[in-house]
Amino acid sequence: MKFHASSHAEWFSHVNGVNPPPQMRHWLTDRVSLTVKLAAHCRQFRVQRLHQRRAMALADECRALGLARRIGVQEREVLLRCDDAPVVFAHTVVPLHASATDWPFFGSLGERSLGFTLFCDPQVARGELHYARLRPGHPLQQRAAAAIGVSAFSQPLLARRCLFWRRHGTLLVTEVFLPALDGLLPLQDNLRHAGQVLREMRKTGSRSGQAQGATGEPATTHT
Repeated sequence: MKFHASSHAEWFSHVNGVNPPPQMRHWLTDRVSLTVKLAAHCRQFRVQRLHQRRAMALADECRALGLARRIGVQEREVLLRCDDAPVVFAHTVVPLHASATDWPFFGSLGERSLGFTLFCDPQVARGELHYARLRPGHPLQQRAAAAIGVSAFSQPLLARRCLFWRRHGTLLVTEVFLPALDGLLPLQDNLRHAGQVLREMRKTGSRSGQAQGATGEPATTHT
């Protein structure tokens, strides 16, 4: 299988492989919920869902998912916004052969945080973080630019990804860090705000879980 160099990123198991600037290192390596971390850096945090649909796995996702070739996946893409500024573009794929009992919440997330949902589920196992610099020709760099309404970025974007397992299913989350993230500073009183975000997400997640019913089938995703 051959890939165009710019569309196939090189992923490293250690952050030093991408040589991040000092102010970005903690964003890349911190294993706490990115939702909580972002909420502590702004007055208003929100998830903007771009789409959730069937697609093909990207060329450089196949090995991470244990696939011999590109296959169909369920794809979810969102922007994470702090005080309305887009700071992270997140891309998630689940192979279509995964069952509803593997990821019962995936289809009903809407604009809730997937990352927080994964952190709160005791059945979810998390792999190691891997890191890359996405160049302008990479599909996720191009999609991130389109999502925020620019033609292109002037430099590669730092990204990280992680594989998750639940029952017999796998799920791959890639987070692309956008230029606006560099300007975020922690607000002294926002640990309390981050706690409020967490509590509201727990309530929303609980209501969604009850709505799925005893069958474990995911609810329909609403636009």
